[in-house]
Amino acid sequence: MNRSHSPRVVLVTGASQGIGQAIADVFLRNGDIVIGCAFSAFENARHAQKMKADWPEHFFYYSVDVTRTEQIKQFVSEAEQLFGRIDVVVSNAGKNVFKGIDCEESDWAHNFDLNLRSHWYLAKCARPALQKSHGVILVITSNHAFSTMPGCAPYNISKRALLSLVQSLTIEWGPEIRTVGIAPGFIDTDGNQAWFDAHPDARIARERTVKKHPVGRIGRPDEVGELCLFLASDNAGFIAGTTIVMDGGRSAIMQDEDDL
Repeated sequence: MNRSHSPRVVLVTGASQGIGQAIADVFLRNGDIVIGCAFSAFENARHAQKMKADWPEHFFYYSVDVTRTEQIKQFVSEAEQLFGRIDVVVSNAGKNVFKGIDCEESDWAHNFDLNLRSHWYLAKCARPALQKSHGVILVITSNHAFSTMPGCAPYNISKRALLSLVQSLTIEWGPEIRTVGIAPGFIDTDGNQAWFDAHPDARIARERTVKKHPVGRIGRPDEVGELCLFLASDNAGFIAGTTIVMDGGRSAIMQDEDDL
C-alpha cells in the first residue's frame, strides 16, 4: 500500500463485481477511500461485503440503480457528505445490451439510460465537488466503441458516444476537472466466463478467444484498476480528452485466421 499521499475519496460505480470491484480494490490497496455503488443490495453483494470486511474504515457501499437519476444524485450527495470531498470518479457501471440493430425500443432506451445517460448524469452531479478538488473523471467504455461485431447493437453505439462525452467533459470542464476514457477489451470476469460456459466446450471457446489476442491471453480486471490508478494520479496530468484502448492488441488485427 502506498501511504505517501493523503487518502483520496474515490467514487466507483458498478463496484460489486468484475472490473468495478477490481478498480475499487486497487484504489483501496493504494490507501484511498472508496465509496462504491452497484444495483445489488449489500447483503447480496459478496465482493462488496469482503471489501468492507477488509477495509472497514476505507470502503463504503450503496445500492444504486444508475438508470434512476434521482438515485445517482442522492448517491453523490451522500458520498460527499461522508468526507466532505470527492477527488476521483470512476464511472464504470454498465452491462452488455446485445440485442442487434433491430432491437425493441425498450432495449434501446434501457441501453442508453444505463450505458450513456448514467455516465453523463454522474459526472454532472459530481462536478461541484470535483471542481473544488481539481479532480479526475474516468469513464469506462469498451473496445466496442471502435469496432464491433454483428448483434452487439445498441451497446456498441452507446459506448461510441462515451468517446464524445469524454471529449466534451474535458473541453468544457477543464482545467479544473480532467477526464479520460478507458476502453477495455476481453477481460476475464465472471460474466465473460459465463459466455464461455454457454458454448458446447468452454475450454475450446476460451482457447479460441485467447488466440485472437496478440499478447497471448485475455485481460485481468486488476489491470484495468491499475490503469485507473495511474490515470487518476498527477503523473498522468497531461492525459485528458482521450480514450485509451486496452485490448491486448485485439484491435490491431485486420482479419482473424477463420476469416481467411
